[in-house]
Parts: sequence; C-alpha cells; structure tokens
Amino acid sequence: MSTAQPPTPTPAQEPAAEKPLDLAGIGIGPFNLSLAALAHGIPTLRTAFYDQRPAFHWHPGLLIDGATIQVPFLADLVTLADPGSPWSFLTYLKTHERLFPFYVAERFHIERAEYDAYCRWVSEQLPGLHFGHQIDAVRWDHEYGLFEIDFTRLGPDGEGEALGRTYARNLVLGVGTEPYVPEPLRPLADAPGVPVLHSADYLEHRERLLATGQVTVIGSGQSGAEVFLDLLRNRPLGAEGLHWLARTPAFAPMEYSKLGLEQFSPDYTRHFHTLPEAMRDQLLPRQWQLYKGIAHETIDAIHHELYRRAQHLNDWPGAVLTPGVTVRTAGRIAAARLELHLEHGEQGTRARHTTEAVVLATGYRERRVDTLLAALDPYIRRDSSERPRVDTDHRLVLDPLIKGSVYVQNAERHTHGVGTPDLGLAAWRSAVILNALTAEPAYPLPPRTAFTTFGLQPSGPCGSVIGSRTLPDQRDRFARTRT
Repeated sequence: MSTAQPPTPTPAQEPAAEKPLDLAGIGIGPFNLSLAALAHGIPTLRTAFYDQRPAFHWHPGLLIDGATIQVPFLADLVTLADPGSPWSFLTYLKTHERLFPFYVAERFHIERAEYDAYCRWVSEQLPGLHFGHQIDAVRWDHEYGLFEIDFTRLGPDGEGEALGRTYARNLVLGVGTEPYVPEPLRPLADAPGVPVLHSADYLEHRERLLATGQVTVIGSGQSGAEVFLDLLRNRPLGAEGLHWLARTPAFAPMEYSKLGLEQFSPDYTRHFHTLPEAMRDQLLPRQWQLYKGIAHETIDAIHHELYRRAQHLNDWPGAVLTPGVTVRTAGRIAAARLELHLEHGEQGTRARHTTEAVVLATGYRERRVDTLLAALDPYIRRDSSERPRVDTDHRLVLDPLIKGSVYVQNAERHTHGVGTPDLGLAAWRSAVILNALTAEPAYPLPPRTAFTTFGLQPSGPCGSVIGSRTLPDQRDRFARTRT
C-alpha cells in the first residue's frame, strides 16, 4: 500500500461527492471482472473498478501449455447469470472467428491461456475499468453518507503520477489471493538467489528448472500436478531427477462426480451459510478433495508419462512421488544444495532430502486488506475467530452507522464454503450482489439449482424440506400425533 498522504479536497474535487458511484470495485480479477461485465447491462447503475496492475493477467506463471481450467467453458464471466450477455466466452469466440473451430473441437474445458485471453479481451473492451490505479485508503464520510476512496494513478513504470479521490455508495472488494509459502520454507523463499519459488512464478523460472539436476515439487493439488507433469515431460529420459512431495495421504483425484459437484451450487452455498460457525470450520478441512485434488486427466497423463519412460528404460524412471509427508525445517547445505527435513505422519519416521531447487505448489491465501480498510475496521463485525462476518448476499456485516455496503468476492470461504474461489459461481455471485443493489432483481436467479437437498430444514428460497411439497402436512400430522 502507498504511504502517500491522502489529498486535501479542493473545490474542483467536490462534485465527485455530488455524483457518486453506485458501486466502486477494488481489484480487477475474474470475479470483479464478472461483476463489471454484468453491471454493464444495468444502465442505471454507475460503477467503476480499479486495479494497480497495468492490465489484466490471470495467473501468468501457470499458463502452462496444454493446462486447462477445471470448470466448463459455460463458467465464464457472465453466462450462468445472463447467457445473452455480449461478454460471454462464445461471443469472444465469434468475435475472433473461432466459433466453428471450437464447435468442431468439442472441448468442454478450455485451456488456461485461452481463458486468460478471453478475460483480457473483456477487460480491454469493457468501459469503467481503471488499471494503473492503486487504492490507498477507504473511509466512510459521515457528512456525505458515502465511501471516500483515495487512489494513486500509476505511470508505466509503476511510480505514482497523481493522487485522486472518488466517492461511492457501495464497495466491492475483489483483491484476490496471494501465494502461500509454508513457515519452514519462508526464509529460503525470501532469500535472494535461492531456487525456492512458488508455482505462481513457475513459467518465469521454467528454463532454469529444466536445466537443474534435482528438482522437488511440494504440493498435491492441480498446480503441483501440472508443474510436475511439465517438468517430467521435458527432462531427459533416465535423468528425470524429480521428487514430488505432499502432505495429503495420497495424490488424490478431485471430486468430479455429478452429485459431488452439486456442492459447488448456489443451493449448497446457501446451506453452508446457515450452519453454525464451529460446524463450518470443521467442514472445510474435510472437504479438501473438492477443491485441492487433481483432475483425472492430469493424473492419467502423469501415470502415462511415467509408464512410457519405464517402458523405454526397462527400469523405473528417476521420479519419486511421496504423499503423507510434511516439511519440518529446511536450509542450505552448500552453494547449490538445499536440505529438507521431512516427516511421514503415518509411519512416524523422519528423513533428510537434498535437492537443488524447490517449487512450492502450496496454494493461495486471501489477501489481507487490513491497511486498506483500516479506517473501517471499528465498524466491521467479526466472528469468534476475528474474521469478518459476511451475510448471505456476500456483504460485510457493518455497524449500522455505515449506511453503505461493502461486498466481498473470494474472501468469504469461512462463511460461504468451498465454492467461494470457484469460477463456476462467479456469475451467480455477481448477480446476487447486483440484485442486492437494485430495487428489482436485475438478474432473476433460479430458486433451486441442485437435485441434492442439503439439510432437513430449508436453507434458501427453494423453501422445500428434503424436496417434498407434502412434508409440511406431514409435520402437522406428526405434531398432532405427539399431542
């Protein structure tokens, strides 16, 4: 965050408070880009979105050739809320004269690079997006009854060029997540010149890793699998020099059964939100295979490549895959060697592992916004773990003194469940937020979205209990029997 002092309002700036935005978005990742695209279809809504980056980019370090996103192409920015939107993926294909080739290809899951290109196309065409704008502070102006937003406009070199201020009735935070580095490996990852990097930066260092004798990948999710597979395919036969370590008890496939996927539906999101805080906290770690597993196709490709190499070598390839392992400590033992102290949970054994480079596919954590929202902190209501409380419309629960709303995107997993970071719920969540801002629903949403009924009590507008319309009468009969 910038340390620049907020500018003092001048008469020329005052009209900004007289014509405030209805919604100001902070961050322009896929989720806020979805919101901006759907908001564009509501002419009466004044919106603007800000991001300090010079342009849109989605996980550029993981746009590995051939890697696909794990949701169908229908889970674009808008389609599941507005199939007729001009910002759909199919419209993108038509604009680029690739609709018929895509139809013939019969591809349900598109490559990451193509999804990134689609989002960049939307970001370059959609009005109201302000890249190169760093948000410095957000305050509630009690006099105007508006959020006051200070920003710095950045030049091409990333240096501040000018200060500015705008006002908005409501905010939405879509600042995304940041790479997570486990505590034992942070000193090495932070040290300059040490080959310990997060998978978010993989492509930047790919050529150097391919030339390194021994490389260790840590992490059992999709990113770890894609990095391991890319290294495996491109290293010499018989001199693979690869280790793949993971805490999980197995290199497990992601849950992809049809009923299992209903846990990424709006119905389940509503159900999860109704659960007690303690139960939500217990559920999330147990659901790791819903969002931390590996796509079946990637697992098959890894096994196929290992088998192909074993066939040509007539021996086991030089690749070791070990789940159930945690890294206790790590350090350097020579100019070009790293040592990891490992522990196997099931065996209760320990070992030392030496390597020349480490790729951490250890996931992401919600980006902290404490500094950005410091002025609002006294007004934010929190749960027993000091996390912000978030209502069913993805809105922070604030002190009644704050008349505006602050919505969050991909910062509410503790209240809305495993679907929070899922691209498949992007358009639906954007529609929920926009419907909360408009007098009449701008995007009518279906009351029911899953065949599964989660829980014995209704948790949303579907209003049914275990899917039976006759159940209320049955409950009356049971009540009469008990009396």
